[in-house]
Amino acid sequence: MHLSTQSLRIFIAVAEAGSISAAARVLYMSQPSVSAHVRSLETSLAAHLLDRGPAGTTLTPAGVVLAGHARRILDIMDSVDGDVAAAQGQADRKLSVAGTSTLGSYLLPRVLSRFLAENESVRTELRVGNAEKVAEWIINREVSLAICAGQVDHEQLECTEIFDEALILAASRAHPLAGRKLTPEDLAGQRFLLREIGSSTRLDQDQALADWGLKDAPSWTIWSAEAARESVRAGLGLALISEHVVAQDLRSGELVRLKIEPAPRRRPVTLVRMADQPLTPVEQRFVGLISSIKAWPLG
Repeated sequence: MHLSTQSLRIFIAVAEAGSISAAARVLYMSQPSVSAHVRSLETSLAAHLLDRGPAGTTLTPAGVVLAGHARRILDIMDSVDGDVAAAQGQADRKLSVAGTSTLGSYLLPRVLSRFLAENESVRTELRVGNAEKVAEWIINREVSLAICAGQVDHEQLECTEIFDEALILAASRAHPLAGRKLTPEDLAGQRFLLREIGSSTRLDQDQALADWGLKDAPSWTIWSAEAARESVRAGLGLALISEHVVAQDLRSGELVRLKIEPAPRRRPVTLVRMADQPLTPVEQRFVGLISSIKAWPLG
């Protein structure tokens, strides 16, 4: 019998939410993925755990038993890491953080460098993903803290703005619109390179296109900030992209910033954590450092 802690957490979420679809929204997961975890538990236990109906799901008698045990198992597992670390004198020596794609790739490595200069013995894990994946990691307690572009709206999460950043409209240096003062009408017919659904940057891109009356503009989906930058350099289209991703390309002249009115809205950069989870001393020190940052790039 194999019972993964992730599957148990997902099963509890389904039990508490009352349906597969509601649990999927809470967990920032797809419905098929949630269903697969439930089926895995049913296969491992050779038991039917949920009755599914038009109004949602209810626990079978076997499901009620599993839910009780699962809550106790998860409570124990949540305390194991800290207790073992404490027994080895390492309770204050682990930091697991995550960042959405741009922040995780461009900001967090610099912040961690500063932090580890004064906390050399801390064991550190850095994960990078889109907004949905980062929220899933926090809710599943795989990481304790995250830095995200934009607000993460979830009842289990606490989200604190620390500063903001600009999205710019970037084009290749040879683009015919370069050097002009533009209005949204000038962008008609242009191809936009958009991030994948689930990315916080995609939400900002969709908002900007809506503000400009260009919701139906031609677009391609690009699955990383780096790929979007290289695609713009190759002349494949325009990209609304973080000013920090393309800063070096703007300085070198490989890319240009198109001047358009109205300009894209600035977006908040936020610190995200579980609302009910106390921070360890090392996490508190990291929060103190990240909260002291008033602008990016770092001075």
